[in-house]
Amino acid sequence: MAHVIDGNAIAEHLRHTIEEELKVLRLSEVRPGLATVLVGEDFAAQAYERHVRRLCEALEYRYVSEGLPADVQLADVAATIGKLNADPRITGILVLHPLPSHIPEAEINSAIDPLKDIEAVHPQNTGLLAQGRPRFLPSTPASCYYLLDSYVRSTGQDPATFYSGKTIVVVGRSNSVGKPAQWLGLQRDATVVACHSRTHAAGKLAEFTCLADILIVAAGVRALVTGDMVRDGVIAVDVGIHPVEDPATGKTRMVGDLDFESVAARAEAITPVPGGVGPITDVWLVGNALMAAAMAQRVEPRFGIFR
Repeated sequence: MAHVIDGNAIAEHLRHTIEEELKVLRLSEVRPGLATVLVGEDFAAQAYERHVRRLCEALEYRYVSEGLPADVQLADVAATIGKLNADPRITGILVLHPLPSHIPEAEINSAIDPLKDIEAVHPQNTGLLAQGRPRFLPSTPASCYYLLDSYVRSTGQDPATFYSGKTIVVVGRSNSVGKPAQWLGLQRDATVVACHSRTHAAGKLAEFTCLADILIVAAGVRALVTGDMVRDGVIAVDVGIHPVEDPATGKTRMVGDLDFESVAARAEAITPVPGGVGPITDVWLVGNALMAAAMAQRVEPRFGIFR
C-alpha cells in the first residue's frame, strides 16, 4: 500500500509559519482581514467557510462572512464585493463556489479588487500567474505542490530538481484549480499533460493517467480514477471532495475523485480525503490574506512560500 500523506500535519506546520510571521508583521501595523462571500447553501462551500472562519479566529484576523440567497441578482453580488473592496480592514476576498448558474463567474472574478484577490481569479492576477510572476498563488493548486514538496523532502530529495522531466498529469481544467496546477507544474520544469471531461468522454482518460509520475485529480467526479488507470509508483493527489451518506449509519462522510483503495494499492504515495489537500488549502488561504495585508502596508514579508 502507498504512503498516505498526512495533510493535517503539513497544514499545522504551515500554520505555525504564518503565526510567526504574523507576530513580526504586526510590529509594522499589518492587520490581515479576510472576507468570504457565499451565494446559496452548497454543503461543501458551507463546510469550507466554517473551516476558514475558525482558522481566522484562531489567528485573530478580522473576519467577515457575507451570505446571499441563491436567487440573488448579479448586481447585488457585485455590490457586496464592491463594499468589501472599499473596506480597508479587509485585505483578502474569497467568493465561494459553486455559484448559481445565473451568476456569471467571469464577471464576479473581474469585480474583485486585484490587490485583494487572494485566489488569483481576477484576469490581471491570472495573467501574472500564467506568466510565472504571480501576485498570489491560488490556495488549492499551491497546496498540492506544497504537499508534494513536503513529501519529496521526506524522501531525501530536493524539490528544486525533483520535478524536472517528470510527467505531471492534471485531470480538470477549472480556472481555480486545474489550469493553475498545470502552470505551476510547467514552472517546475515538468512535462504537463492536461485532461478534462472531454478526455474522459472520448474514452482516453486512462491512456494519459497511466503516463503520470505525479497525478493531480481535480475533476469533481467521485472515484473517477481507479487503480487500473495509474502506473505502479505514481504519486497521486486527490483534490475532489464529495459528501456520501453511509447507508448503515446515515452519517455523511467525504470521498474524493480517486478510488482510494485501488489507487493506493499501486501508488508510491497518495493523499486521503479528508485530511489531504484540504487542510493545507485552508491555511494557504489565510496566508495569502496576510500577504495581501503586507502588500497594502508596503511591507516585505520574511518568508517567500506564498509567492
